[in-house]
Amino acid sequence: MITPVPGPLTQPIVDRDVRYLATGTKGSPVAVKWGRGVRFEDVDGNLYLDFTNGMVAGTGHCHPKVVKAIQEQAEKFLFFNGPDFYYEIQGLIAEQLCQLAPGAHDKKVFLSNSGAEANEAAIKLTRSGTNRKQFIAFLGAFHGRTMGALSLTGSKVVQRESFFPMLPGVTHLPFAYCYRCAYGMKEETCGMWCAHILEDLYFQRLIPAEEVAAVFMEPQQGEGGYVVPPKAFVQAIQAICRKYGILFVADEVQAGFGKTGRLFAIEHFDVVPDIINLGKAIASGLPLGATIFRSELDFPKQGRHSNTYGGNPIAVAAALATIEAIKEEKMLENARERGASFKEGLQRLQGEFEPIGDVRGLGLMLAIELVLDRESKIPAKEMRDKVIDLCCERGLLLLPCGTSAIRFTPAIVVTREEIDLGLEILRGAIRDAMKT
Repeated sequence: MITPVPGPLTQPIVDRDVRYLATGTKGSPVAVKWGRGVRFEDVDGNLYLDFTNGMVAGTGHCHPKVVKAIQEQAEKFLFFNGPDFYYEIQGLIAEQLCQLAPGAHDKKVFLSNSGAEANEAAIKLTRSGTNRKQFIAFLGAFHGRTMGALSLTGSKVVQRESFFPMLPGVTHLPFAYCYRCAYGMKEETCGMWCAHILEDLYFQRLIPAEEVAAVFMEPQQGEGGYVVPPKAFVQAIQAICRKYGILFVADEVQAGFGKTGRLFAIEHFDVVPDIINLGKAIASGLPLGATIFRSELDFPKQGRHSNTYGGNPIAVAAALATIEAIKEEKMLENARERGASFKEGLQRLQGEFEPIGDVRGLGLMLAIELVLDRESKIPAKEMRDKVIDLCCERGLLLLPCGTSAIRFTPAIVVTREEIDLGLEILRGAIRDAMKT
């Protein structure tokens, strides 16, 4: 690091954004100049480790195979009206996704531009395919900010406030967040009440089961805090779905495509969903979403659902190269091995620092939750934000999630040395944040 953050060349970029761009979710004042793997340089010449971008560019910044595929496709054609006509690579990516997704059943794919749009497609598919109109989602869930997806989202009030009324017929249940059980129970003795309450209480008092089209679930919650539910919870929810003819939708927009050490996070739970939604990392950072669904759920008429840019040839070329790179370079194995060592490092820090109340995650999709003390578990949001700021000043880029958690999602090409360096920066930041 050679300048303060933001540096003199970064500050005008930040000022221009504030002046002309709509208010969004920007945090740390960092302006990238170039990136490779998990490293990037800002416009002021500061060098960083990027432990955020893996959730979108899982193969890392500018993976050479992906860059080459984009360049080669750009020389052929940038756009062709895919919703109305044909080009080969649309079918190729759909075929690959159908073959890779769990389950032996016949599948089809709807290609879109983002995870939110993939979830919107799933809303329409499940309503059309079941002729039912209601949905179950979970507190802590993030499914997107478009109005249908937002109706399923239950992560933060700020994401929903001022947008009422939303899509009617969505009921939210507490998620299996065992560190902060909504029912005050212990996992060893709860009997997965957080799953069975759906059938034993909600279907008896509030929601007719035969009117529910689908349950939407993130196998590992993203924005809500990187919460990993027990396997028994996910399996119990799917069993209830099967019993009542309800479709099970796995939102893999943030957890999917390798970050958990499996291509699909749902594979950790031995559950086969009816629909899987993808986005973010599927095309190494290019805008592409995909809804993989049972073939029998396909729209019965042309025109019932479509879009313009879904399956854009540049994005699809990047996705095909992403799949190839993950396979050839054994990135899933790297995610599992590096994720295990990273988690062990975070657990060592937990032993060193009282404010780290919980360490959780799968593969390289990890988080720590900061608390004022471990007995009360009062969220330490201000400390969390201070740690992120200090890490940024020292060359480690991080993002928050949940109420007081820090998420770690380096690209799945990250090395042991890069993880060790990141842990050392984090250690110093926590130590110094505790002094203030």
